[in-house]
Amino acid sequence: MAKKNALGRGLDALITFNDGETQGSSSISEVELDKIVPNPDQPRRAFDEEGLRELSASIKSIGVIQPVTLRKLDDDTYQIIAGERRYRASQMAGLSSIPAYIKTADNDEMMEMALIENIQREDLNSIEIALAYQNLIDTLSLTQEQLSERVGKKRATVTNYLRLLKLPAEVQMGVKNKKIDMGHARALITMNDPVAQLSLYNLILEEGLSVRKVESMVKDYDEGAPIQQLKDVGSRKPKTGKSTSRQQSPDDFDALKQHLSAYFQTDVQFSYNKRGKGKITIPFDSPEDLERIIVMFDKMQK
Repeated sequence: MAKKNALGRGLDALITFNDGETQGSSSISEVELDKIVPNPDQPRRAFDEEGLRELSASIKSIGVIQPVTLRKLDDDTYQIIAGERRYRASQMAGLSSIPAYIKTADNDEMMEMALIENIQREDLNSIEIALAYQNLIDTLSLTQEQLSERVGKKRATVTNYLRLLKLPAEVQMGVKNKKIDMGHARALITMNDPVAQLSLYNLILEEGLSVRKVESMVKDYDEGAPIQQLKDVGSRKPKTGKSTSRQQSPDDFDALKQHLSAYFQTDVQFSYNKRGKGKITIPFDSPEDLERIIVMFDKMQK
């Protein structure tokens, strides 16, 4: 039987133990909340209060869709491996118990599962994902190929995220704070010159350059154009005339894509033809993530 792709199957499908079997996941148990304690090594320390309230409201309405994952410490205590947001939101919703998978795991496995849970289910920005990937590589002595198999992502995807950590710190902060998006960052990476990267980064902020424009400028730079010339090109105003709006439409789509991606906190995708007709795709990583997006749509209708 062909091996299924790990994407979208959840944490339990991603984690295997040394004996080749996933332990404790054959049935779901109902565990009292007062018997559950958080994992002190949870990679994510800050939890968005607004997001917790939205998730709590959803849980009150339809219950917990995805069980949390716990390990048993003793007869009366369970420690969270994955699902601390669901645990906290369930407390806010006034639940007394929560559905859970019970697993057997040592400390190293706990760290790995917590990190992968963090990557798979939280709304992380690109730099946080890159740091989580690097942490897994360093902690578990993994190659990029092994990491890609562990997290269910393509090797190229993992590599692209890790390359972000080679950017100057100021640019990394720009990605983290959503001043520029992943497309801008990927273009800057190819320059391999920190001074040029910072110069073009600042120009992106000043001029509001689209990803397509930055890619074109990086190509000119690679072909020998000095950074000052790139500034001149970036600052050049478009010609006036009837065709201006049509020529600018790809940039307009890029700007709208960036705006929607920032609003929904996910990588919104656009496809369109020359007449401007197309579709918008809003991806989600888990049932919880879908609930979050639905709540945002509900708010827009009020």
